[in-house]
Amino acid sequence: MCTVVVRWSPGAEVEILALRDELVGRDFDDPGAWWPEQPTVIGGRDRVAGGSWCVTDRSSGVTALVLNRPQKRVGTPSRGGLPLVAVAHQVQWPSYLDPTGMASFALVLAAPEALTVWVWDGERLTTESLPPGTHMVTSGGEEDGKAGRFLAGFEALPVGEWTGLVGRYPPADDPAALVVRHAFDGGVYATVFGQVLTAGPGRLDLSWSRTPWVAGSWHS
Repeated sequence: MCTVVVRWSPGAEVEILALRDELVGRDFDDPGAWWPEQPTVIGGRDRVAGGSWCVTDRSSGVTALVLNRPQKRVGTPSRGGLPLVAVAHQVQWPSYLDPTGMASFALVLAAPEALTVWVWDGERLTTESLPPGTHMVTSGGEEDGKAGRFLAGFEALPVGEWTGLVGRYPPADDPAALVVRHAFDGGVYATVFGQVLTAGPGRLDLSWSRTPWVAGSWHS
């Protein structure tokens, strides 16, 4: 996951746009209930490691998303297990999973009562509670320029129009692009998935697309 927009206020349903950037050709499944040990959890599944980039527990209305960060690019175990642990244990998740050895990441936990972001830089885990409002979290952090370019547009629109905003921007080889496509020796790194969701206790409305910049490509 590389770009997340979250609209949150205490007690209200949480609205989220998530764009996943990944190596083209890495197999994954569309959102579903893929984890029998967590039957109320819905999300896309990475077929390589079995985890996810974004999951929602439809019972609690809690969503967790993991984004790559640049400080430490290689590590084990997979970061895809983080969202599953986070929706299960919420703000207590660091007591249940030690990130030591993992590549760096940002973990966003969006719950009806709080919006929290943890950042692991490969050595230290920090946490920040975000105030009510619309926020953008990206893999590159503030330095990649995405929030400065796009956040105001999301703030001005209802969640039902967020997919249309994404559709204004075709894939670009630019670290500040909303939808990216970067070819390099041996592969292509690109936006491979987008999802928009509204979640609250007992409710999940979810739409997704493997080509989120294409009008009419979204499924519910």
